[in-house]
Amino acid sequence: MFLKSACGVYMVQLTKHPVRTASRFYFALMLTFLFLTSEASGESFVFVSLLEQRQIVTFARDAETGRLERRHVTDCPAEPAFTTASNDGRLLFVALRSSGQVAAFRIHPTDGTLSLINAVAGGDDPAFLMSDRSGMFLLTAYYVSNKVSVHRLAADGRLSESPVASLPTAANAHGIAVDSLNESVYVSHTGANRIDQFHFDAKSGQLTPLEPPFVTANPGQNPRHVVLHPNNLWAYCSNEAGGSAEDGASFYVRDPITKTLTLTQSMSSLPADFDAIQNSTARCLMTPNGKLLYVANRGHNSLAGFAIDSTSGHLNRISITPTERVPRSFTITQDGHFLYAAGEASGRVAGYRIEETGELRALESVDSGPVSWAVLAVETRP
Repeated sequence: MFLKSACGVYMVQLTKHPVRTASRFYFALMLTFLFLTSEASGESFVFVSLLEQRQIVTFARDAETGRLERRHVTDCPAEPAFTTASNDGRLLFVALRSSGQVAAFRIHPTDGTLSLINAVAGGDDPAFLMSDRSGMFLLTAYYVSNKVSVHRLAADGRLSESPVASLPTAANAHGIAVDSLNESVYVSHTGANRIDQFHFDAKSGQLTPLEPPFVTANPGQNPRHVVLHPNNLWAYCSNEAGGSAEDGASFYVRDPITKTLTLTQSMSSLPADFDAIQNSTARCLMTPNGKLLYVANRGHNSLAGFAIDSTSGHLNRISITPTERVPRSFTITQDGHFLYAAGEASGRVAGYRIEETGELRALESVDSGPVSWAVLAVETRP
């Protein structure tokens, strides 16, 4: 209505006084555009799961400065561990570690408060959650049950009581990646030292093993989390096991026809003078533009940054940045400008600005609470 009224008034004036009012007309359009854009931009939040306290903390995030402000605390029916959000930022999915359930919460788009929708049975120790690209399904990897499941999502965010698919995989399923075309799923296993490969049916949610059904990592690597490059040609993972020069990140090439992975490169995430046996990696994430990869070091308590070669996909380590104690989890904002790391042992969240070079510039560190297990940045839509 505002746009229509403004345009109508200024069009009348423009016909009477074209020179005098033309600039006013365009100025009104500009103000209208800015108004509508700001209304549609939503809000920025960071959620931190507190395992032992069975709570999730909501922080409001300043999108310009990266500053966090504590807003709310939500009680959970069991220990909240890993978290992920729906593609539209309206839902938060939580792995309830102590009960073996998967829960869906509604995110209030303006203040970040959480409302429980439902919690459904899954399996022992749900370690990782990820929505498929259509937002119709939620995939879960189970660390103790050694399987992957797929639950259907209703229009209101409710999880189906039973999974539409549930497949045994291998020891200690720990990470999931879905390609951008919603055709393939990859499940990494720390215990079995392999990444399972599946065709994904985006209509039914069914998973079918590819041929071969998995790719084995180098001895002692133990792939933990896996991510796919936006070009769908490359995959990267963090290698959890300590005591190896390859305790860090690995690069896999993805065949565009068979969709299978081939291990191509591995790099350390640690300084040469640090005893690798004292470290184990955790979260692995890529910036949305596919230029940078980061891996968390538990033990060295740092974040290793890697540049991704735009032609070959190979990794080049560019930084190792100190962070909070035991950084099990970190998150990168949708615009790729900020990174937040949760200290499982420190009970704090450290913020960083991601520079053009990939270096992390430290911002403030804020209290989150004891046993800060997972941290997630979410952009909501009104």
